[in-house]
Amino acid sequence: METKEKFVPGLEGVIAAETSISFLDVDEEKIIIQGHDLIELSKSKEYAEIVHLLLEGTLPTATEKVSIEGTLKQHYDVPEVVIEVLRLLPKQTHPMDGMRTGLSILAGFDEDIEDRTLAANKKRAYQLLGQLPTITVNSHRIIHGEEPIYPQADLSYSANFLYMITGKKPSDLETAIFDRLLLLYSEHEMPNSTFTARVIASTNSDIYGALTGAIASLKGNLHGGANEAVMYMLNEVQTVEEFEELLLNKLQQKEKVMGFGHRVYMKKIDPRALITKEALRQLCMRDGDYSLLEMCEAGERMMEREKGLYPNLDYYAAPVYWKLGIPIPLYTPIFFSARTAGLAAHVIEQHSNNRLYRPRVNYIGARYA
Repeated sequence: METKEKFVPGLEGVIAAETSISFLDVDEEKIIIQGHDLIELSKSKEYAEIVHLLLEGTLPTATEKVSIEGTLKQHYDVPEVVIEVLRLLPKQTHPMDGMRTGLSILAGFDEDIEDRTLAANKKRAYQLLGQLPTITVNSHRIIHGEEPIYPQADLSYSANFLYMITGKKPSDLETAIFDRLLLLYSEHEMPNSTFTARVIASTNSDIYGALTGAIASLKGNLHGGANEAVMYMLNEVQTVEEFEELLLNKLQQKEKVMGFGHRVYMKKIDPRALITKEALRQLCMRDGDYSLLEMCEAGERMMEREKGLYPNLDYYAAPVYWKLGIPIPLYTPIFFSARTAGLAAHVIEQHSNNRLYRPRVNYIGARYA
């Protein structure tokens, strides 16, 4: 009698890899990054420091922090052919697809692309982290008929990123909040896009291919597109009462309400959402307009009461992006650009101790023709 292995839909709870990069400790409500609590890091560290932590395994010294900022700035520019190809894309192209195209082109400029050594992969990771904001922003601008905007090397990594998006130099508050969002999105254990990147890397494919696959994964609204959906939903209404009515109608129609629920944080709020909620409060205070915060808080209470669901990172991140003047179609590309730090760390780890992913199936079709 043939014995079947247990089938777990969506691989929920299945251990797919051993890693020293990150872990979601739900019981302790901590997101562990290389032995550090990401939430605590977000209160005192910057995105560039998390990049160093993910790629080097330690938080940087003051000298190393300056060095990594300098390294990223060295790679702000992209080959002009990337811009030329983006100009050829159809106007209905999604920025995620534009970014995916731009990233693929970069592979052709890597003269040592077959080198999978640790040093070579780290070098690529830093280069891609420097280049991706330029590709992210300009894929959106060019597709929408705007001229490309070029990076400003005199600005910090996060300030330059936000400058390219909005076209104006951000304030210290805006830079700090945007940097914190990049940090919170930087790494999150084994979501679909990270798994995708590791599966591709396990074939000994290069980092460009692994990250291109991860972009395709993150584009789906069950993974990365939720932040865009949240903002479109908020923009449908003007008041708390209208937002509550909108949510109730969605629940009555058995529609999925984006921004709530998480495969891991099933009975608790995503701890990252608490940080972005406070960031939204700061921006509302700056503007003297608390309407978005009040609507979001009302929605949070309703979803907990009606469905026992709690906000994930995307729920409060969406209105924060909006308050920063960021176009909605860029929300998910920014997510990916930030997550590249974690994705690169996973690709490097996979290449360093590789085993080809090759699962089996439980066959439920006809046995013979």
